[in-house]
Amino acid sequence: MPTNLAADIDYGDGFQPSDAGQNERVIQKKQDDDDEEDTGTYVHLKKQLGLISGVGLIVGTMIGSGIFISPISVLKRTGSVGLSLVVWTGCGVLAMLGSLCYCELGTMIPLSGCEYAYLMEAFGRSKRHTFLSPIPAYLYSWTAVFIMKPSSLAIICLAFGEYAMSPLFGDCGAPKILVKLTTVGAVLLLTAINCMSVKSATRLQNVFMFAKLLALAIIIVGGIVNLCRGMTESLTDAFAGTATSPSSVALAFYSGLWAYDGWNNLNFVTEELRSPSKNLPRSIMIGIPLVTIVYVLTNISYFTVMSKSAMLASDAVAVSWSNSMLGVMAWIIPLSVACSTFGAANGSMFGAGRLCLVSAREGHLPSIISYISIKYFTPAPALIFQTIVAIIMVTISDIEALIDFFSFTAWVFYGATFTALIVMRWTRPDMERPIKIPLVIAVVVTLISIYLVIAPIVDDPQLGYLYAALIVFAGILFYVPFVYFKIHLHIFDKITVFMQVYLEVAPGEHTD
Repeated sequence: MPTNLAADIDYGDGFQPSDAGQNERVIQKKQDDDDEEDTGTYVHLKKQLGLISGVGLIVGTMIGSGIFISPISVLKRTGSVGLSLVVWTGCGVLAMLGSLCYCELGTMIPLSGCEYAYLMEAFGRSKRHTFLSPIPAYLYSWTAVFIMKPSSLAIICLAFGEYAMSPLFGDCGAPKILVKLTTVGAVLLLTAINCMSVKSATRLQNVFMFAKLLALAIIIVGGIVNLCRGMTESLTDAFAGTATSPSSVALAFYSGLWAYDGWNNLNFVTEELRSPSKNLPRSIMIGIPLVTIVYVLTNISYFTVMSKSAMLASDAVAVSWSNSMLGVMAWIIPLSVACSTFGAANGSMFGAGRLCLVSAREGHLPSIISYISIKYFTPAPALIFQTIVAIIMVTISDIEALIDFFSFTAWVFYGATFTALIVMRWTRPDMERPIKIPLVIAVVVTLISIYLVIAPIVDDPQLGYLYAALIVFAGILFYVPFVYFKIHLHIFDKITVFMQVYLEVAPGEHTD
């Protein structure tokens, strides 16, 4: 496998595969949980993040577009108001249990890369190492590049399209073709911004950050006011019509868990967290329940204004809520949500581009994707690659199908990561574990992951799951000749030269 060539890249929500030799040295090195200065030989990131910063990172990355697009899908699949609220709560509990597993992994393997690093350590550097050993970690990076990151971008931009167009068409809903054209326009605009200026992209993120907080604050306060007024008709007989199909419940969790995605993001900065054995679990125990409370209160607020049938008929639930509650000021909510989703899409694209760049530098994608714009110093080829894949997804699918597509593949690798934790309890019993959770938690979340992956396939097979599985395992067809055997096709040289001239890009400098 090629060594790491991307140590100097700031890549947002992506992963950073690290040099195997350096990883071994870092893992063997004792981790100091106190705030003392490290006197070791190796250069490391400063521990600047405390408890409040950790909670802020969890809350800020989890709350995005999901709470504005998933409630309708969760309600449709659960069949009842009561079970939908149970699912929203259950998603929060599952996210917290999963995060606790990642606490142990993150302090035991203090490397950047999250799932990639954990899968590589558990399977890629086993005592009985074979050419297949790195494949779980490699397939994660492959799947993240081709499915998870572009589908995430497509989902968020589709949400932007829905909310940006909804004020123009009211409760009738915007035509799907117009929503998709708006979505494609948003993707292209974000690509242009991210290709031309890193500073503009990050400023855009900061400007739109509190748009989502404004929207949620208005909705939650409005819901509390309605509850005080006794507007609880939709909450009576809450479990009428509850779905009993295992597939429906699993798909409802897919929709809800999309809103909670980002629960593992604190693991990307474990090296920068002060006293991680204390602040990592504390941040999780505060941050995820806080998000869960916000999500449940937001859904209750929706139900104080709309009946189950009215909510299912809505194309944009927050818009329907604002039309009923805010009168002439109803435009505030769709505008805030549109800004929120646009900012979330910008963050998704920022991270996705860096993920592609690092994967290409690792030899997992054509090298041209790892090149940097000589004019703007941005990963333009990687951003363009992600844009093309995301636009394809937008044109052939809708939000609900894309969420299923994303969640299916994501929970395959979340489950694999939980399994890695269990495996290393036996294969690496002597590794230092500053945090050691009860093994039963890892077993429970692994079994839940298996249920979430298997139940929809067994109960209601869909072609989307087959396509996702084929894309995942297609990575092996690329891995064997091009990564393991390092076969080089000269056609890629010609493409690289052409793209270098056309895009004005060059190989980026790096530090080993």
